[in-house]
Amino acid sequence: MAKVDSMPSVPRIIPVEDFFENPEKAGGQISPDGRKLAYLAPEENRLNVWVRTIGSDDDTCVTHDHVRGIQGFSWSRDSRRIIYLQDTGGDENFRLHLADLERPGVDSACLTPFDGVRVMIVAVPHSDPKRIVVAMNKRNPQLFDAYRVDLETGELELIAENPGNWADFTVAHDGRLLAVSAQTPTGDTEILVRDDEGGEFRSLRVYANEDGGGVYGYTPDLSALWVASAVGVDKTRLVQLDVKSGEETPVDSDDEVDLEQAVIRGRTGELLAAIYVKDRLVWHFFDPAYEAKVEAARTLHRGDLQGLSMDLTETKFVVTFNDDREPGVTFFYDAEAGSGDFLFKPRPKLNADELAPMTPVRIESRDGLTLHCQLTLPIGVEQTNLPMVLLVHGGPWAADQWGYHPEVQLLANRGYAVLQVNYRGSTGFGKSFLHAAEHEFAGRMHDDLIDGVEWAVKQGYADPARVAIYGGSYGGYATLVGVTFTPDVFAAAISYVGPSSLVTLIRSFPPYWGPMLEGSWFRYVGDPGTEEAPNAEVEKDLLARSPISFVDRIVTPLMVVQGANDPRVTKIESDQIVAALRDRGVEVEYMVKDDEGHGFANPENRLDLYRAMERFLAQHLGGRVAG
Repeated sequence: MAKVDSMPSVPRIIPVEDFFENPEKAGGQISPDGRKLAYLAPEENRLNVWVRTIGSDDDTCVTHDHVRGIQGFSWSRDSRRIIYLQDTGGDENFRLHLADLERPGVDSACLTPFDGVRVMIVAVPHSDPKRIVVAMNKRNPQLFDAYRVDLETGELELIAENPGNWADFTVAHDGRLLAVSAQTPTGDTEILVRDDEGGEFRSLRVYANEDGGGVYGYTPDLSALWVASAVGVDKTRLVQLDVKSGEETPVDSDDEVDLEQAVIRGRTGELLAAIYVKDRLVWHFFDPAYEAKVEAARTLHRGDLQGLSMDLTETKFVVTFNDDREPGVTFFYDAEAGSGDFLFKPRPKLNADELAPMTPVRIESRDGLTLHCQLTLPIGVEQTNLPMVLLVHGGPWAADQWGYHPEVQLLANRGYAVLQVNYRGSTGFGKSFLHAAEHEFAGRMHDDLIDGVEWAVKQGYADPARVAIYGGSYGGYATLVGVTFTPDVFAAAISYVGPSSLVTLIRSFPPYWGPMLEGSWFRYVGDPGTEEAPNAEVEKDLLARSPISFVDRIVTPLMVVQGANDPRVTKIESDQIVAALRDRGVEVEYMVKDDEGHGFANPENRLDLYRAMERFLAQHLGGRVAG
C-alpha cells in the first residue's frame, strides 16, 4: 500500500510580536572596500545602522535615532560614511543624514536641515566618492531641483534647476547629471539629454504614457541610455536609446511579463542582467563572470535572491533571499573562495515549518483577463470552506508577488485563507492590462476582486459567509468600496490609510506630486479641479466612485486605521467616513496614531494595529486569537 502523507499538525498561535516587532537584523550591505558589513538592528527599540568588520564580532551602532528609526541606508563610495534619509512622524519630508565611521561617538549630521523640504537621493557616484547627488524641493515646494552635496563640508551645489515638469534625474557613471525625464502636458514621458553639465537640455524622445520610458542609466560609452520601453509591444522590454538620434535598439524582453529591473554596473554602465517576475524571479544574464557568481550565490538558499550588494572588486557579496516561509535570510559569499557563510535571519523566532506556503494561481476575470494571484491556505486544517481574507495591495500601481508577507502569515496562522488579487492596473503584466484600469476605480478594478472571491468560493476554499476584505492605501479604498458597492459580499472589513473620497484625496496630494499627476491620477482617475475652480463633470464622476457618497449602504462591521501625519491619504479621508457612520449611529472601530504617516513605522503602533485586527477578525469571522 502506498504511503499517505499525514496532514501537518495545527501550528501554535505565533505571537504577533514575532511577525511585527523590529527585526533582530536586516538590510545587510557590504562596504565598497569589502571590509565591513552594515545592517539595521534595534537600539532602544528603534531600527538603527550597525557596522562590523567582516569576520569579526566588533558590532557597533553608528546611528542613534530613538524616535522613528531608520528604514534604509547607503554606504558612501569611500566606505567611510553611512548615508540615510529620515522624516518627522511620517510626514515624508525627508532630510539627508550621515554617520561618519571615522568619528565614533559623534551623532549623525543632518546636511539638509530645512523645514517642509523633501530630499531624495539620486546617485552615489563611484567617480566622486565624497559627493552625492540629491533632488530637493527647497526652492519651490512643487518642484525638485538637483544638487551635489559635499559629504565632508555639507556644501550644496545646484546643478540643474527644474523648469516645471521634470520628474526624474539620471546621473551617468562618470558622475555628471546628463539626462532628465519630464512629464508633458498630456501625461507622456519626455527624455531630455545634454552633452555636459554646462550645456542646455534638448528633447531626445517622447514616450506615450502607455509606452514607459523609464531610464536606468547610460551605456559605457555614453552613446545611449538603458531604457524600459513598450513601444510597439505590449510587455515592457529593455532597449538602448541612442542619445543622438533617439532611435531604440531592443536588448532584452520576455513574452509573458514586463521588465522588472535592469542591473547595471555602477562604475562603468555595463549591463549585467535583466530581471523579470513571473511566479518567481527570472534572471537574464549579459556578463558571464557576473552570472557565475550570482548563480553560485543563489545555491545558498531555496528562496529568490532579493538583495545583493558587492564590493568594488565584485568578489565579496552580501546576499539576501526572499522566501514565503523564511524571510530575509542573509549570507556572506566570497566568490574567490567559492564559499558562503550564514550571517543572520531577521526573524529567527519564526519556524518555516509553522508557516503557510504561498501558491501562485491564475483567475479569469468576468471579461476575460488573466488575473495573477497569490493564494495562501492555513496548515494543519482541512483546506475547504475556510474563513478568508481578501488582501488588496496598495498603489494601485504595484503588484503582489510570491514571497514572505507578514500580514499573510499572521492571517494564515490564525486560520484564514488569504487571497491576493493582482487586479487590472497592477504593474508587471503588460500595458494593455495596466491601462484597462483607466476610469475603472469602483468599476472593473473592483469586479476583479469580487471575481477572485467567487473563484475561491467555487473552488471550495472559502466559506462565502465568512469573507473579509482588508488593504492599505488603494487597498483601503478598495475595502471601503467593498462595503459600499458590494455590501453583501463581506462579513468584515478593515481600511488602512484608505481614501473615502476621490475628490478630497486628489485635491490634497502633496504639492511635489503636481508634475506627475497628469500621467497618473488624472489619466487613470480624473482631475476634479480645485475647490475654487472645480471641474464639475469630473467631480461628479469621482463622487460616484467614492465610498463617502454611499455611507448609508454600509452594514459590514468596519475597522478604520489612520496615521495622523499621512501626506498622501490625509486624516480627513478616514475622519469623514467615520463621522458619517457615527452620525447614523453605526459603530465603527477607529485607530489613529499621532506619530505615524502613510503606514505605521513604530513597532508599538504596528503591534497595536495587528492585535486589534486579530481581535476584530476573530469576532466577525471566527478565526484564532492569541490569549
